[in-house]
Amino acid sequence: MASSRALLILCFSAIVFLKITSGQSIANVSTICLLASNSAVFVFGDSIFDSGNNNYINTIVHLLSNYQPYGQTFFKFPTGRFSDGRIIPDFIAEFAKLPLLPPYLYPGIYDDHYIYGVNFASSGAGALAETSQGTVIDLGTQASNFIKVSQQLKNKLGEGKAKSLISRAVFIFSLVGNDYVTPVSPTNSTVVLPYPPQEMVDVVTGNITIAIQKIYKEGGRKFALMNAAPFSCFPLLRRNGSSISSCQEEEAALLARLHNHVLPQKLQKLQEQLTEIKYTVFDFYNALLQLMKYPSNYGFQEGEVACCGGGPYRGDYSCGGKRGIEEYELCENVNDYVYFDSVHPTEASAQHFANLMWAGTGNFTHPYNLKQLFEY
Repeated sequence: MASSRALLILCFSAIVFLKITSGQSIANVSTICLLASNSAVFVFGDSIFDSGNNNYINTIVHLLSNYQPYGQTFFKFPTGRFSDGRIIPDFIAEFAKLPLLPPYLYPGIYDDHYIYGVNFASSGAGALAETSQGTVIDLGTQASNFIKVSQQLKNKLGEGKAKSLISRAVFIFSLVGNDYVTPVSPTNSTVVLPYPPQEMVDVVTGNITIAIQKIYKEGGRKFALMNAAPFSCFPLLRRNGSSISSCQEEEAALLARLHNHVLPQKLQKLQEQLTEIKYTVFDFYNALLQLMKYPSNYGFQEGEVACCGGGPYRGDYSCGGKRGIEEYELCENVNDYVYFDSVHPTEASAQHFANLMWAGTGNFTHPYNLKQLFEY
């Protein structure tokens, strides 16, 4: 099979010939070339993946990052990403030779861009509709928004080309953090899970599989999911001074491990029903723990304390004056840090995770890495 690069060269070499012999416009033929050589990326998730959708909804200040010092490195201004710069989907798009994927709600987006994909993620969102209800775009709504985009692609490209684009696209997910962390976060005075732990994990993973089924019905075939992080080890939830060993035994991390046990079982069962589906799971839990425990092995200096924030481990919700807390600390060299704020990776650690997702071995990505999934 010819490589994507060879297909692209061949396709564009034909543009002049087609223009002369058939009268097709160069714009039309160029679109066909792009469809033949690139796999689109559609992004679903929470603040780890949100590229700015929350800028355009009525939400609370804790779920916004459209103010300094967010965005200070790569973009030089806040974009709505919870990072000093780029986030994981930005690097995935770069590896796939795609432009940065805009937020779905960005008012300047046009149908033409959907051939590359788009970002539906919303900071604070979960797989459960009741997680941060009324202030975010939950997973079910994100899946419904994709169905709208699918219809727009059919209207623009025709049924056949749209179906081809969607079947070759990769759908990436980062969810469940808010489902498991929100009930135990410092902003809640009492810890009340909406369901008993096993039932809650079953409902959360069930909602994820329902979203995948909706996308599959629209023609989606390739899915990449991040598993649950060791949430209790985030700076946000370690303000009691817990060690990396002890934080893994606290409630949010226990829920994460239970989730990570159940999710592959649900996906395997789903594959038995949807025979054309291909999926991979990135082990975010252990990849993050490795960075926290041994930061110097990966080019970092600090794996536990956030670059931006206040309080122990800089784990307060205080990165940026807009949050109503005027005083916060900001590190001198953000590239030394794994965490930018109390929950979210720096651009440097986001790139590290994206590299593992894209070309990692079975230690962190199973059964495929993203590069293999794109090429499938």
